[in-house]
Amino acid sequence: MNLFRRFRFPAAAILCVLSLGNLPAAEASKTAESAYTTGVKTRDGLGKYYFGREIASYMTHEGAPWLDRPERDQEERPDLVLQALQLKPGDLVADVGCGTGYFSWRMAQAVAPGGVVYGEEIQPEMLDLLAGNMRAHQVTNVVGVLGSISDPKLPQPVDLVLLVDVYHEFSEPAEMMAAICRSLKPGGRVVFVEYRGEDPTVLIKPLHKMTEAQVKKEMTAQPLDYVETVRTLPRQHVIIFRKRG
Repeated sequence: MNLFRRFRFPAAAILCVLSLGNLPAAEASKTAESAYTTGVKTRDGLGKYYFGREIASYMTHEGAPWLDRPERDQEERPDLVLQALQLKPGDLVADVGCGTGYFSWRMAQAVAPGGVVYGEEIQPEMLDLLAGNMRAHQVTNVVGVLGSISDPKLPQPVDLVLLVDVYHEFSEPAEMMAAICRSLKPGGRVVFVEYRGEDPTVLIKPLHKMTEAQVKKEMTAQPLDYVETVRTLPRQHVIIFRKRG
């Protein structure tokens, strides 16, 4: 029995968010208000729907130990993620929703010398944990950034934004992605790493997984072109988009 109702996203609302990332911030925020629908609130969700997907509740800093669990290296293969990112020395990158910096310090090594990683979070407690982990790894080119639910507030345009297991928790995905696109250099990339929603053997709560098709559908509202999906990870896919222009 299907426990989750499916909601049809109104065509008018889809049209209203097209090219949202090209609008000024105030206009984008106003336009995005009509991009959402409300419906049944499930146990792990907000009861707020975007393109027919219920947005998941986000993990607080109290769940931070799970981000640094010993088995994560084998479950998520960060080495393969870094291969897919194709970073180079001097790149400016952002780890949005960075948590404790599991990927931040790895990317920092890849972009050195000369590169910077902006580790963005909406929880100051997570940024404190990030700073401690960077000291432990003796990494000096990661800069913590306190963002909001609708804007990562990156200090300068970046070459790449990485979103690892976090996009599905954005409570304002239209506004947040529009702000991310404005923070990208022309031709910059956005990379989603999400547990595969198509795969029933991936034993993650349904709202904390995403299908490739759903990610692609939601990015039609942004000035992004799909590049490729990397399928080398054990339980996740790496979905890459490039900013137009």
